[in-house]
Amino acid sequence: MAALQQIRDDVLRRARSEYLEMPGLRLTPAQAQRLWGLDSHTCEELLTTLTETRFLARTRDGSFVLLSSRM
Repeated sequence: MAALQQIRDDVLRRARSEYLEMPGLRLTPAQAQRLWGLDSHTCEELLTTLTETRFLARTRDGSFVLLSSRM
């Protein structure tokens, strides 16, 4: 169980890092899934977590952006 949590933490860290390095990054769920090599369920959990913690915001077109760069 600890190994699974470590993997989730690593993916969260990587996603945050990508958005911080490229503040204008806009990803659809499908693009995020491909970029981070995740299955759809895991990607959905990741995007939900990042949105609920107010790191990301979902735009009207369904893309995810850094909350501070939301249009």
